[in-house]
Amino acid sequence: MNRRALIIILLVLTGNLSWGQLLSDDDIMLIQDSLIYPVYNYEYIPDVSYSDMEESLAGLEKTIPLHFNNRVKGFIDYFTITDRDYTKEVLGKMRLYFPVIEKKLAEYNLPDELKYLSIVESGLNPRAKSRAGAIGLWQFMYGTARSYNLKIDWYIDERMDPEKSTEAACKYLQSLYNDFHDWELAMAAYNAGPGNVRKAIRRSGYKRKFWDIYRYLPRETRSYVPQFVAINYAANKAESHNLFFDEFNRFLPESDTLIVNQFLYLKTLANLTGICPEDIDCLNPSLKRRAIPETARNYILNIPYEIKELINANRKLILDSARNTGKEELEYIARNEEGSTYGREKLIHIVKSGDVLGALAEKYKVRIADIKSWNNLSGNMIRINQRMSIWVTAQFYETGKKSPVSQVLPKKQDLNEGYFYIVQPGDSLWKISQQYEGMSVELLKKLNNLNSNKITPGQKLKIG
Repeated sequence: MNRRALIIILLVLTGNLSWGQLLSDDDIMLIQDSLIYPVYNYEYIPDVSYSDMEESLAGLEKTIPLHFNNRVKGFIDYFTITDRDYTKEVLGKMRLYFPVIEKKLAEYNLPDELKYLSIVESGLNPRAKSRAGAIGLWQFMYGTARSYNLKIDWYIDERMDPEKSTEAACKYLQSLYNDFHDWELAMAAYNAGPGNVRKAIRRSGYKRKFWDIYRYLPRETRSYVPQFVAINYAANKAESHNLFFDEFNRFLPESDTLIVNQFLYLKTLANLTGICPEDIDCLNPSLKRRAIPETARNYILNIPYEIKELINANRKLILDSARNTGKEELEYIARNEEGSTYGREKLIHIVKSGDVLGALAEKYKVRIADIKSWNNLSGNMIRINQRMSIWVTAQFYETGKKSPVSQVLPKKQDLNEGYFYIVQPGDSLWKISQQYEGMSVELLKKLNNLNSNKITPGQKLKIG
């Protein structure tokens, strides 16, 4: 506020000056111009009728049915009235990720409208993580992701790679559709798992439409398909509801690629090239540590287009510098971070009577916090026959004389990735194969690249 205007107002408020005393027209205008008035910005929300929504949805329907009812309308109201900011944010992100998703859906000859399922899953956040541990645009759990060949380690999680995770989602959705021959049921199975959908079908008297088995599905799944319909409507009819996204910062930087075959610390790369580290994060969401691991081979790093020429002109200097910094720091963090699996091998412990987390931590030379993190435990309670993932270091092998796997897994246990067996005196391939369901001598030899049946005590054999 202008200093003269402030003095005049103070004089009036303290009774030393009246509004009509010594005030010229210029003084009055000065005071008026200096006053701060509140600004009210009420956003206009159009009133769209039930019948108009129903008609609009009918016009949007393509391959997947878009049924309209009070349940769907409730979610449409949420996206267009209750949480308009969320919908505006999603409308902006659609421009970032829908081109990638649309391309993959077309490659697999899947309905284009399945792209809206990624909004229901993650709000189009490639680094989204659920409380259950599902990650990425398509919210893959670890086991499902690995079954679709998505790489997951301490440095890289391809569930957060928009292109690779979308390809995995296409394969999974195609598989589910082949099982149920109905897109609504396939989407429900994507959320609840095919077993829960089959259970709902049985309980309904073997009806095979989503709304016919609706009340037999898990609570979350009952909302899942209606949300898909509602966000499809909200995205396509946004203008009718006065919904527009902010144009600012809604596009990924124009990019090029760099093939990497070595450790690379991206913070150093950013510092040497003068780019914003957040741009590299945005272009490479699957990199968890702003670094590419030493084991990388032909890794495709997305970089802002503007620095490609600079890197080409100074390739050795820049890449050598980025290779020789940050490694020790990251390795220290990797080994000591809670729940880290870096440099460890996975075992499965079957909980028996008397087991507690403290005793398990001592047995396997790990921390209680690690066990809880690996198994998504919020408390200390574990139950008999529960399968616990334990990631052990070399220290565990050095302190035990017996096979850690034979101590942990009962006979005829299903195979899982990352299991190993330490050969004991008197063991043979046939004897070892009999301990694990689905194992054979030939499979043991194949897993371990063995040319004969000869094994020696202390030898570590991969069994899954």
